[in-house]
Amino acid sequence: MKFLKWSLIIIGSLLILAFATFELMKYQTKQASPEAEVAYTNGGLKIDIDYSRPHKKGRTIFGGLVPFDTTWRTGANEPTTFLTDKDLMIAGKTLPAGKYTLWVVPHRENWDVIFNTKMYGWGINMQGKASRDTDADAMITTVPVQMLPEELEQFTISLEDPLPTLVLAWDRTKVEVPLR
Repeated sequence: MKFLKWSLIIIGSLLILAFATFELMKYQTKQASPEAEVAYTNGGLKIDIDYSRPHKKGRTIFGGLVPFDTTWRTGANEPTTFLTDKDLMIAGKTLPAGKYTLWVVPHRENWDVIFNTKMYGWGINMQGKASRDTDADAMITTVPVQMLPEELEQFTISLEDPLPTLVLAWDRTKVEVPLR
């Protein structure tokens, strides 16, 4: 009976320690890649985007830190979330009003921008791979890569008028997704 009691105490202590370690690591990564929110309202349309903004820090970003032809969680930490209160037209297809996670597959010449219906606790699995479930993809659109004239140190998402246009930019790379 004593053995069982001590085993439970040790297991409980290890679980508490593991949880505290995970929370500390999460806090430290969020300091390095702070959270940001983009709020857009125009003509009855409301879009909210929540994401984390990693820094370049002298690294090669696309084709390096973020490999080409591989799913990226579109920022750091938890996957980026995209919430729209109205249906949107993207490349001739309808994205229904709702909340999505936003993923990308960067290629050299273009990016696949993916709206996924599943919410995830963290953006990567234990092997460091994106935790996206492709069965939950609501829409995938492909947009061309544009080169920025100057390097952008911190990953940035914006919504720009007049359409609006979803803009993802980092390092010397930018993509735009027209939303209607």
